[in-house]
Amino acid sequence: MSDWFLKSAGPRWFNIPADRPFLDDLAAGLLDLTREAGPEALADAVVLTPTRRAARSLTESFLRMAGEVPALLPPRIRPLGDLEAGEAPFEPGDIVLDLPPAITPVRRRFELLRLVTELEPALGRSPGPTEALGLADALGAFFDSLQIEEVSGDNLAGLADLDMAAHWQVSLGFLEGALSRWPQRLQDLGLMDVSARRVRLLDALAAKWTAAPPEGLLVAAGSTGSVKATARLLTVIAHAPLGAVVLPGLDQVEAYATPEPQPVDDQHPQAALRALLAFADVGVNSVAPWAGRSPAASAGKARRDLVSLALRPADQTADWRKAIDGEGSEKIREGLSGLTVVGARDVEACALSAALLLRETLETPDRTAALVTPDQDLARRVAARLARWGIVADASAGEPLARFPCAVLAETVALALSDPARPATLLGLLKHAHVRLGRTETELIAARNALELKALRRTRPESLAQLRAFAETAKDPDPAAVHLAGDLARIFPPPGAGDAGVQDASAWARKLTETMETLCARPEGGTGGLWSGQDGEAMARLLSLLIEEGDASPPLSAAAFAELLGAIIAGESVRAARATHPRLRILGAMEARMARADRLILAGLEEGVWPQAAGVDPFLSRGMRARLGLPPAERRIALSAHDFAQSACASEVFLLHARRRRGAPALESRWLWRLRTLTRGAGATLPGRPDLEAIAGAADAPGDFAPAPRPAPRPPLEARPRKLAVTRIETLVRDPYAVWARDILRLYPLDRPDAPIDVRMRGTAIHAALEAFVETYPDVVPDGAEAVLDQLYMDALRRAGMDAPGLARETALSREIAAWMVGEERARRADGRKVHVELHGALTFATPAGLFTVTAKADRIEVGPGPIGRILDYKTGAPPSPDMVRIGFSPQLTLSGAILASGGFPGLGPMRPEELAYVRITGRRPAGVITSALKDLDPASAASEALEGLKAVIARFDDPRQTYTSRTAPAKVKLYASDYDHLARVREWSAVGSGGET
Repeated sequence: MSDWFLKSAGPRWFNIPADRPFLDDLAAGLLDLTREAGPEALADAVVLTPTRRAARSLTESFLRMAGEVPALLPPRIRPLGDLEAGEAPFEPGDIVLDLPPAITPVRRRFELLRLVTELEPALGRSPGPTEALGLADALGAFFDSLQIEEVSGDNLAGLADLDMAAHWQVSLGFLEGALSRWPQRLQDLGLMDVSARRVRLLDALAAKWTAAPPEGLLVAAGSTGSVKATARLLTVIAHAPLGAVVLPGLDQVEAYATPEPQPVDDQHPQAALRALLAFADVGVNSVAPWAGRSPAASAGKARRDLVSLALRPADQTADWRKAIDGEGSEKIREGLSGLTVVGARDVEACALSAALLLRETLETPDRTAALVTPDQDLARRVAARLARWGIVADASAGEPLARFPCAVLAETVALALSDPARPATLLGLLKHAHVRLGRTETELIAARNALELKALRRTRPESLAQLRAFAETAKDPDPAAVHLAGDLARIFPPPGAGDAGVQDASAWARKLTETMETLCARPEGGTGGLWSGQDGEAMARLLSLLIEEGDASPPLSAAAFAELLGAIIAGESVRAARATHPRLRILGAMEARMARADRLILAGLEEGVWPQAAGVDPFLSRGMRARLGLPPAERRIALSAHDFAQSACASEVFLLHARRRRGAPALESRWLWRLRTLTRGAGATLPGRPDLEAIAGAADAPGDFAPAPRPAPRPPLEARPRKLAVTRIETLVRDPYAVWARDILRLYPLDRPDAPIDVRMRGTAIHAALEAFVETYPDVVPDGAEAVLDQLYMDALRRAGMDAPGLARETALSREIAAWMVGEERARRADGRKVHVELHGALTFATPAGLFTVTAKADRIEVGPGPIGRILDYKTGAPPSPDMVRIGFSPQLTLSGAILASGGFPGLGPMRPEELAYVRITGRRPAGVITSALKDLDPASAASEALEGLKAVIARFDDPRQTYTSRTAPAKVKLYASDYDHLARVREWSAVGSGGET
């Protein structure tokens, strides 16, 4: 053994400074310690790391150094924070004989969910499935805190005398009930909580090594000892004959190097390490430097001192002035070398900057880079940006399982089990890549398209049986669509039918699995690639766990299971099996604790992101936690600060922050603020990369920015319409592009699946009811006609497909409408006028390119006495204003008046329009109102002017040079949204200007 290790008999506490690559230095030191004794000494050594990832990374460090020695047998590397049953040195056999096995995470989660459900009376309410699962997870975290911090649940009794709000008293009663039941439930199961078992294992191992210390080299490296049991074990290891504890980034500047360990603020990066040294009764100046030095680059002491000074506790920031005086300013400038701060306008720009910095690193051979961020959304954005250049970085967090096809199918099937007749869910199933339903892909597509067009793109069916009826009674029914609807009805019984009512999660998971396999069945047999690939295997494992452990859940309805499954899948991730770039990594803050690369990019440095805000405990207030003996929530900030400090001391570091998040201003991280304030006080500024924003802009829009122009197609004259309805004339004036799309290209919009019960349905029913009413009573309106009109309106709504809740709502409105309409009928017919409804008319006139015909369908025309007519248009929404009618943006009524004046309505002859009005029907009080479309203008003159205006418009479009430009009159654009706005890219060109016409 080397002298630097054996110079003291113990205890041995070492430190690797934050500016050094921890794992590489650790590996170099271990090689140095065992060089004289030969490779067997290293192979006999035991190295304990905080996590499994650190253990893998340390193995990689040994492999990188394999070229320096003739033979290398790496030590046994074990993670302290992830104990595994039967894995030495934690469970060599005798220390676990009296310990029950640990409860699996899935079973524990469902057991706690059942416990939350049983304790609902203590809560005073019944939380939904997702909220109940969140409470179960919070309850599990509470139990873990008690076990890790070794706090007795009996201490809850001491909280009763606290002056607390009523809701905290409710949560206290809930916790007391949970603590009285959970230990007994574990005992009945013969199991043990993972946290409690881990504490027992660590204590048993500490006791064993105290009684019989290992003879070989024993090193615990990288742990901060934040868990009490871990701190006890580290103390035992430090006292072992060949034992040592290697601390990560202990700050040993003069302000901290006191003979006795001094406490620091709970949020300080050194808080955990100082607490560990205080527990072990070791002074900061008693911790020796780890002598191993890898050849990796280091930022040096200047950077380490800069970060340490910037992150001093609040009560020591007065030392900044002392540090700046004299040569301090020059040292601060030296520490800024290799440190760069980049600000981006928003998260997307921040992701692009990070991706560019990673891509830039690859320009230098053999250089490595890593992105470190706790923001997984930002990490996914960066990965997507890298994918544009064909680069796949190794992402430690993987990708959310919910985004993969198999998980999407599982969630969709769960929704279908709870609500099988929902059209959007059915379309999601039928269009899923895995679904075949025993058909070939071609057969399924044909049947699915027919079912969609004939039965799903309409109002919602009440059941799958009704969906099949829709398919059977559609115009030109398709047998394949009818058969497909029948298959769906057999696969998805109505909720609550048979044994599919209320079941535990295991039964639902089994039902879900069977249904997925039925849906994915192929004609040749099997289910295709349903369970293959990383996502299929992950989903299969998850469903297997739910089937195996889900019987512990409370009884669940289909809807509750679907909601619960969505919450469970949302917490799962998948590491996709694909080739990744060997020199790039994307890491979370925890995964990066010991990672090092030539370039580190720390992103997400905004308050609430890094550091994250202190967690909100749903059960315990701050005072309650303190009385119980639990640590404050801010302790997580201290660990996060330590992670930041470690990474910020790398040789080349970029600190990225976004100025806005989700449209709101974002506050820079407190650590970045401290660095900025300190350097400003020293007369320096944080180095930046002003060129990065320009490079980012060039990446999205290389060269001169030239947005695509506003669409303005120019069809040939022979393709232009020679006949349009008055409603299409309004569109031609406002949005010629929509006329080009519909009337020239014949692109007709489809109805929405699960169409809402909106004003259009009510308007259609009103028109149908009034038409039937006038046909029933063409001359005199008898007594009791209100009931007839009421019945006609409700029957029309039923035919349109309105559901039972909608019909119940419309019943009261229908009575008001019927009473008002019948009263108006009697008043308007008093002078003997005749009423005509739903009349079709047309007017043809000459234009430069030939004859043009305008058509109209009048809701109601009242004739007489004499050659005069009145045109009324029914509206269930707001009618156009008189100004919109006058200037020609809403010419429906005025052009209808022109057709009436020309004798264009068959059987009526030429008539002078005397009234052009809108009848707005609401069903409220008043149930309706009749308003003039023209205000003070003469209807006949307005109709004549509208016709002349139409002739001018058609003459303009008869010019071959005239284009059908999108949105030529966008007044009140939100009220007149077009079905073709997405084809015209309205949001795109309107945001940057039209850019001219093509």
